[in-house]
Order: sequence, then C-alpha cells, then structure tokens
Amino acid sequence: MPLIHVLNGPNLNLLGKRQPEIYGRETLADLEAMCREAAAPHQIRFLQSNWEGQIVDWIHEAREEAAGIVINPGALTHTSVALLDALNAFDGPVIEVHISQIHKREAFRHHSFVSKRADGIIAGLGLQGYVAALRHIAASI
Repeated sequence: MPLIHVLNGPNLNLLGKRQPEIYGRETLADLEAMCREAAAPHQIRFLQSNWEGQIVDWIHEAREEAAGIVINPGALTHTSVALLDALNAFDGPVIEVHISQIHKREAFRHHSFVSKRADGIIAGLGLQGYVAALRHIAASI
C-alpha cells in the first residue's frame, strides 16, 4: 500500500494543552491514532516539528517515498515560502489542514502560502479535518 505523509508544524505538539477552546482537548498522540485508523489500509508517516527546515526535509523525503501529503503547517502557513517551494517539488496530492477556522480568526491567518500548492484545503473541522484529508488522498492514489 502507498505511504501517506502527515506533517504537522509548530506548536501542534501542544495539542490538548494549548488553547483547548480553539484546538480541542485531544493530544497529538490521539490525533496520530485517529489518522492511522482513518488511513488504513494505507501506511502513514506521522511527523511533527517546530522547525521549518525539518518540515522542508520531510517534504523532500516524501518525493521519494510518499504518494500524498496531509499537512498542517501551523503558523508557517502564513509565512513560509520555503514550504511552498518544497511542496511545489512534490508530484502527489497535497491537502492542507487547519484545526481551527482560520478565516474567522486574526486577519494575518487568512493568507496561506501553502494553499497555492494544495489540491484541497480543510479548515475548521477540528481533528476530523485530518480524517477527511486522509480519506480523500487514499481514494485518489
């Protein structure tokens, strides 16, 4: 079965602890278990980093080993041309996910560099956005 990368950006390691009124009470471990179940029978590589360069490296690795990418870039969504450039070098489907509804939040969160490459964008569905993204990629690969 093809591999799907699930990449998580800065501060997502604090799920369940940081602003639970926005991001919920489930932890990153809870999210990983949910993603593994949703992606079955496909394998996933579930990763999180607070460092932009690490995420770029994982996208480069995905070029060689993954059929698709689900990415929640966190705050890098709004600032990172480097993520956009790396994603532009990836040939498979890319779904951008945001736990919160970013368009109902601060104005700076309304712009996404990643969206310029994403084949789909899911925002505001909580952790279920990852499930929807994984099911879409699994159906399309």
